[in-house]
Amino acid sequence: MERIQNVLQSAGIAVSGQQLEQLNDYYQMVIETNQVMNLTAITEKEEFILLHYLDSLAPLYAAPELKPLFGIPGKESVRMIDVGTGAGFPGIPLKIICPALEVTLLDSLQKRVHFLDKVIGALSLSGITAIHSRAEDAARVPGLRDSFDLAVSRAVANLSALSEYVLPFVKPGGTFLAYKSGEVREELASARNAIRLLGGEAEAPVSVTLPDSDVARTFVPIRKGKPTPKAYPRKAGTAKKQPL
Repeated sequence: MERIQNVLQSAGIAVSGQQLEQLNDYYQMVIETNQVMNLTAITEKEEFILLHYLDSLAPLYAAPELKPLFGIPGKESVRMIDVGTGAGFPGIPLKIICPALEVTLLDSLQKRVHFLDKVIGALSLSGITAIHSRAEDAARVPGLRDSFDLAVSRAVANLSALSEYVLPFVKPGGTFLAYKSGEVREELASARNAIRLLGGEAEAPVSVTLPDSDVARTFVPIRKGKPTPKAYPRKAGTAKKQPL
């Protein structure tokens, strides 16, 4: 975990021994649980650190313009939701490194949410909750819809469909930060009308390369200017089958 510490400290982000211990314990829990439940295909420690931890944390150290979304440098409280969190990425690493974040982890598989609850308890994390629900259903729940300062997602989906899943959670004035791989210009161009329909406006993508690797990551910040129309998201499965 010293690699994470060095990368973050080079960006002016102090990391304590307790935070490194939490990251290490989280890794151990993922690997142990992965033997009985499919959480990740990435199990070798250095690869895990790069593709799960450093990837999740990349907005903090590789893109200074994105740091304010997470309350840095002021470290003020920010309410964030991670949609389709899976084994907890990027939400849990971000919570560990930015304790002031108020985090909601959303996933559609109950056994993954049970695992996330165990991680939250084992790491003694506060201000973080895991919810079992499909995004289409959770986005209609009062207290979740139009409620978050920031939404993040590493889920694999077309940006048009992903925006329909995620933007309803973001309050006007907030941001959806989509984690995408590599080049996104064509995908973003085809999604712009859908994003506007959902109340958002895409800003310039931010491309980074993960440290000491050739792994490219592109972040697409989508600023929400007005509430998402009540018709969205559509019923489960529709966004994927019939993108806006």
